Amino acid sequence: MADILVIGASSGTGLETVKRALEEGHRVRAFARSAGQIRLDDPNLERFTGDAIVTADVRGALSGIDVVIQTLGVKAGPEMVMRGTKLFSTATRVLVEAMRAEGISRLVALTGFGAGDSRNQGGCLYDFGFNAILGRVYDDKNVQEHLIRSSDLAWTIARPVILTDRPATHRYRVVLDPADWGPGTIARADVADFLVQQVTSEKYLRKAPVLIG
Repeated sequence: MADILVIGASSGTGLETVKRALEEGHRVRAFARSAGQIRLDDPNLERFTGDAIVTADVRGALSGIDVVIQTLGVKAGPEMVMRGTKLFSTATRVLVEAMRAEGISRLVALTGFGAGDSRNQGGCLYDFGFNAILGRVYDDKNVQEHLIRSSDLAWTIARPVILTDRPATHRYRVVLDPADWGPGTIARADVADFLVQQVTSEKYLRKAPVLIG
């Protein structure tokens, strides 16, 4: 049993990660600006209201934690498509420095297929659409990955393909070889399963696999 901080825990993959970690018997501190709205009932769950780009909030949430799972996300509306975001890089810079200060080394981070060296690996049509819609958002995820890789933390980066709200299948693929990368879909619940597995595994330590359903 580990003490896990899930950042971005109130919805989407973050909420699925909280659920999966509790199912596995871990103690979970669910960090989000809207943490009080998390409708789960479990004695191992602690809700922690905070902002991922505020150093004091993040450092306060790290007390007594063994592993951090970062699952931040944004809604890709028209403004996000046009202007992009700095959320991922800013929050990751804050988190890496806070983890160093608090002496916590294990970080499992969620980015996506199209970040880092997985950019433009989906085929011409997919890559054209991806860059038109999510290119600016993923520019910041590139910075996020660089910050994590450049740190001295014990990191794993998970890069899921297009996310769905389907139930978990537990039949997803974890792909390291770029020759086998490609577009597809994967359930958020399956991504959560992979993230939680990394709490007790070093199989993908300092690696950035693509997750495909």
